[in-house]
Amino acid sequence: MVLDPRDSLLSSYDYPLDPERIAQLPVEPRHAARLLIVQPFGMKPPIARHAEVWDWQEELRAGDLLVINDTRVLKARLRVRRPGGGLAELLVLEPRGEGRWLCLGRPAKRLRPADQLWLEAQGEEPIALQVISKDSASGGRVVQFPSDYANAEQLELLLERYGEVPLPPYIQRHDPSDSERYQTRYASRPGAVAAPTAGLHLSDELLEALKQRGVMLTSVTLHVGLGTFRPVETEDLRHLQLHSEWVEVRDEVVEAVMACRARAGRVIAVGTTSVRALEGAALAGGGFLQSFCGPVDLVIQPGYRFAVVDGLLTNFHLPKSSLLLLVSAMVGRERLLALYAEAIEHQYRFFSYGDAMWIDPEAVLPAARPC
Repeated sequence: MVLDPRDSLLSSYDYPLDPERIAQLPVEPRHAARLLIVQPFGMKPPIARHAEVWDWQEELRAGDLLVINDTRVLKARLRVRRPGGGLAELLVLEPRGEGRWLCLGRPAKRLRPADQLWLEAQGEEPIALQVISKDSASGGRVVQFPSDYANAEQLELLLERYGEVPLPPYIQRHDPSDSERYQTRYASRPGAVAAPTAGLHLSDELLEALKQRGVMLTSVTLHVGLGTFRPVETEDLRHLQLHSEWVEVRDEVVEAVMACRARAGRVIAVGTTSVRALEGAALAGGGFLQSFCGPVDLVIQPGYRFAVVDGLLTNFHLPKSSLLLLVSAMVGRERLLALYAEAIEHQYRFFSYGDAMWIDPEAVLPAARPC
């Protein structure tokens, strides 16, 4: 594939967006969100059709395989009291062993190694925490929690009592319903600090309708982590490195993908997190999908040939983000920016609680399709 030199520049992935287009609350029901359907590659204009997520079932075929991400968002935002009485905030990211957790802190400069913090919540007894060290790679702090909160399942018990759902900063409205609405209907494995947002559109009714049509389902796990909160700052994308995220692709996923190929079905990723999980596991397998459990820091950008994923259901992503690079790898940068302009003109809603885009396998660049 011959790349346009601009494809390797971060500044080429910017686009104008009126803040009014940023969704502040989800639509109900989930499947009532709008859906931009990308036309097959090489077709004459228009470049897209307009529908609703409920209509997505008409785009899928019996024998297709949907790959969903079953991660569950933790109530990972904590309010703590600093020495001297001032308040601060922690966002719990990932375990560091023996009850120690990497956290983003605010204000970070006021959270110094050896500081004792008090975790507080209305109606709950304060719990003592301690800042152990700074983490130079993330800019965060390693914080000591009570030692019986050593893994995500244990910590979730504490977070349910003291924590809040960590909505993205561009969502100004907060509501008690977020604790349910900012989770997918199939979220089951705790560990994420942000939702795999394409999956937020899949209602129980739509999942059942897809099942009735003969569409298969399998689940990977990618715990969305620090990369979601760290902007891309590398202008020359040939040198881009991303913070790793924890991924598990189980044997049954590999078997489901092989069975899908055998019946001439299509592997459809629900969200960019499912793409990164599948493609990261394939990279670990030398280009062939294998079961995998561990960190993945795969960068997907124009010029990438997908090993597993044929098509994608995705949301609309932030300018100059790694997610925008990933989707550009599938359809081309200029084409993607034209699709975003189309969505803006038709007043689609953007980002986590926003609308969705469907990239059919025939809409993918031929040079990016799996061999």
